[in-house]
Amino acid sequence: MNLEIFFEPFFLRALAAGIGVALVAGTLGCFVVWRKMAYFGDSLAHSALLGVALGLAIGISTSLGILIVCSTFAVLLLWLQQKKFLATDTLLGILAHGALSFGVITISFLERGIDLHSYLFGDILTVMPYEVVSIYVGASIVFLVLSFNWSSLLLMNINEDLALAENVRTFFSQLLLLLLMTIVVAVSIRIVGLLLITSLLIIPAATARQLARSPEAMAIAASFFGILAVIGGLCVSLEFDTPSGPSIVATSAILFVLLFPIFNILSNKR
Repeated sequence: MNLEIFFEPFFLRALAAGIGVALVAGTLGCFVVWRKMAYFGDSLAHSALLGVALGLAIGISTSLGILIVCSTFAVLLLWLQQKKFLATDTLLGILAHGALSFGVITISFLERGIDLHSYLFGDILTVMPYEVVSIYVGASIVFLVLSFNWSSLLLMNINEDLALAENVRTFFSQLLLLLLMTIVVAVSIRIVGLLLITSLLIIPAATARQLARSPEAMAIAASFFGILAVIGGLCVSLEFDTPSGPSIVATSAILFVLLFPIFNILSNKR
C-alpha cells in the first residue's frame, strides 16, 4: 500500500468522519444493546430513505430531511405503543417498510439522477469538509444530552418500575433515546449507509460488553472498537478496492469474532 495516500485530504476527511461516527455510535449503541433495540435501529434506518427523498425533493439538506422523517417515525411509534394497537415488532415492520417504499417511489420521480447506492451502503471516501463538521456537531449534541441524562437512562435500562419510583419520566427517556438514535442515523448515512448503520451501533457495543465491567467502561470500549473498525475498514477498502462502508462493518464483525474466545477465556478465569 502507498503510505502517501494516508496523508491525502480525502483520506484524512474520511478518517475524521469515521472516528466521529464511531465515538457516538459506540456510546449510544450500548443503550441499543442493553434495551434490545436492534430491530428498531434497522427500522429507523430504513425510514431514513424517505428523509433522503424528502430532502432531495424540496431542496433541503438530506440530513435535515432524515431528522424530520425519523423523528416523526419515533414519535409515531411511541404513540402507537401507548395505544397498544399492535405488537411493537408489527408496528416497526409496517412503519419501516412503508417509509422505505415511499422513499424509493419518491426518488424514482425525481428528475436528476440519484446515486442510491451511496445512500444504501455509504461512501465515506467522498465526504466533504462541511459533512465532517456536521458529524461532530451532531455527536456533540448527543454526548451533551447523554451526559445530562445518563443516570436516568441507565436506571430505566435496569428496571422501568424502579425508574418510575425514582420519578424518572420513562416516556420522555424513551423518546429521548429514540431521537438521539435519529441524530446518529442522520450523521452516519454517508459513512456506512442506511442499510448498515445499525451494525455500527450494535457490533462494537456487543464486542465491548464481553470485556467491560461497568456501563461507562462499556461505552468507552465500544467507541474504541468502533474506531478500530473504521481505521481497519478504510485500510482494507484502499488496499483491495472494496466498498468502504461494508469494509468497516466487516472489520467490526471480524474484531467481534476474534475477540470473543479471548474474552470468554478471561471471564471463565475470573
